[in-house]
Amino acid sequence: GVLGSGDFARSLAIRLVCSGFKVVVGSRNPKRKASLFPAAAEVTFQAEAVKKADVIFVAIFREHYSTLCDLADVLAGKILVDVSNNTEINHHKESNAEYLASLFPACTVVKGFNVVSAWTLQSGARDGNKQVLICSNNQEAKRTVAEIAQVMGFTPVDMGCMSSACEIENIPLRLLPAWKIPIFLALGLFLCFFTYNLIRQVIHPYIREQKNKLYKIPIEVVNTTLPCVSYVMLSLVYLPGVLAACSQLYYGTKYRRFPDWLDQWLQHRKQIGLLSFFCAALHAMYSLCLPMRRSHRYLLIETAIKQAVEKKMTIWVEEEVWRMEIYISVGIIALGLLSLLAITSLPSIANSLNWREFSFIQ
Repeated sequence: GVLGSGDFARSLAIRLVCSGFKVVVGSRNPKRKASLFPAAAEVTFQAEAVKKADVIFVAIFREHYSTLCDLADVLAGKILVDVSNNTEINHHKESNAEYLASLFPACTVVKGFNVVSAWTLQSGARDGNKQVLICSNNQEAKRTVAEIAQVMGFTPVDMGCMSSACEIENIPLRLLPAWKIPIFLALGLFLCFFTYNLIRQVIHPYIREQKNKLYKIPIEVVNTTLPCVSYVMLSLVYLPGVLAACSQLYYGTKYRRFPDWLDQWLQHRKQIGLLSFFCAALHAMYSLCLPMRRSHRYLLIETAIKQAVEKKMTIWVEEEVWRMEIYISVGIIALGLLSLLAITSLPSIANSLNWREFSFIQ
């Protein structure tokens, strides 16, 4: 059973029908809403829908839970699956699922399917996140909902008892929680190195020699900054491991807890490493674009004119040629190795490696 006639309820009904379930939808206006649902789903009044189903997905807003109180007697003994989310993190003192359970103590409430979007439900588990987080105080009810999720093509994840509902409801509202510190760190490093390179390559020549080199800001200054950020970020990936090892050697045990700042640092190493790879990849792309600039063409023509005026047949400098060839070659190899580190840090790849294989790559 599905209570509600919104987008999520419609998508949920479509996926349930496609998965072979017999679906009945409860709506306050069944005649007007019937055309929105698949023909195989029965659309009727809420009271009739509740009578015909044992597992009921409550796809309505928290503010409207009280409208179901008239159906308390009919809902008794049913499994209610709360799929709702909030608009703000910790908006209420208790989770929506706990609030629903308090309104219907005779029912078994299961929190689930709230981290799955309506689009994912319509297109199936092949598109979007496959995990469905489930929690409840009743093991049998959790098992029933988990089986439904598996038949629908999703991967149920048991998150424990109902006290986990608040955390599950906060998940869709968080924006890259593990990436905030690494991103601010990368932006801070970029700003520092960019300022230094701007002074060194643009401002200093203008003050000392009255040369206008503002054209260097979009490409050259940024390209000089990116590798600086990349290798500092890469060093910050491995430095906390060294500090942790020194701490363990100093105290003579590996069971003493690290300080909070070191613990947080260790937990953000993957994100810092991926940002290091991102900056290195951008540096490679910027470097490939250097000969494409209009300023580079002008300087090349200017050099050719000076050579013709001075009647020089060649300006070949063996040392500079070899230095640049080796520089580019080593840079490509370094980017390749950094790519290997970045790929193996992805969960889908890292989970396929044992500890020895991961340590070997590191």
